[in-house]
Amino acid sequence: MIRSDNHVHTSFSTDSDTPMEQMVLKGIELDLSSICFTDHIDYDFPDMGNGVEFLFDVDEYFAKLAALKESYPQFELRRGVEIGLKPDLTERCNALVHGYPFDFVIGSTHLVDNVDPYYPAFWEQYSEKEGIRRYYELTMENIKTGIDFDVYGHIDYIIRYTPTQQKYKAQGIINEAYMEKCFRESADAVDEILHLLLARGKGIEVNTAGIKYGLGHTNPQEKVLKRYRELGGEIITVGSDAHETKHLAYAFERIPALLQSCGFRYYTEFRGRKPEMIAL
Repeated sequence: MIRSDNHVHTSFSTDSDTPMEQMVLKGIELDLSSICFTDHIDYDFPDMGNGVEFLFDVDEYFAKLAALKESYPQFELRRGVEIGLKPDLTERCNALVHGYPFDFVIGSTHLVDNVDPYYPAFWEQYSEKEGIRRYYELTMENIKTGIDFDVYGHIDYIIRYTPTQQKYKAQGIINEAYMEKCFRESADAVDEILHLLLARGKGIEVNTAGIKYGLGHTNPQEKVLKRYRELGGEIITVGSDAHETKHLAYAFERIPALLQSCGFRYYTEFRGRKPEMIAL
């Protein structure tokens, strides 16, 4: 069992109502050894008509974490952030991650041409194949910007929200042929992404929310994880992407065997922006 969840959201994230302390208590109940909180900061997130801004007060965030560390000294709490990457945000993102003592920084692509593929309106502009391809193209651009992060988050995030996948999810169907098709049509782009990350010394995460979202696989799926390892990748964190306590350490019991099947002998935890390799 992997006992450290390295991608966790709380009420500091706009899309979560869960107080930090509730996540801590759930982590203790689950006998985890640590949580790394990675609440969202997405600068210039577009207004989708609901007034949502993915920002939080960073000083307040660190103060709350410090208070919880004092209240729960037996449980390790680490200070992370998930930043939404865009090519025009290099200076702002680097000022953030260099200006505060984060333990861990996830960089993620949440927007495609300033629209989140979570919203159905995105798919009115693109066919599925075109939308997925454009997502990966922008991920490449984001990696090339020089924004400082430690691992890239949920590399195939967009697959969660395609109209086809949403249809299968609503029917409770896990369609392996569809997942294979998504991988096959994008394998060259994913390969380039992995090469870019390795050239910069960056890792990836295995994000169990893909299982929660009905993919039947983590984000990214196993073939991507295996390819990353074949190319020499070793830095790989494990996170649930939980926004509610019920999803903390979600499906973690599956992950050691999955990672071993992909060629990994270790997973990674970050402290002070330094990777530590933990035997599986």
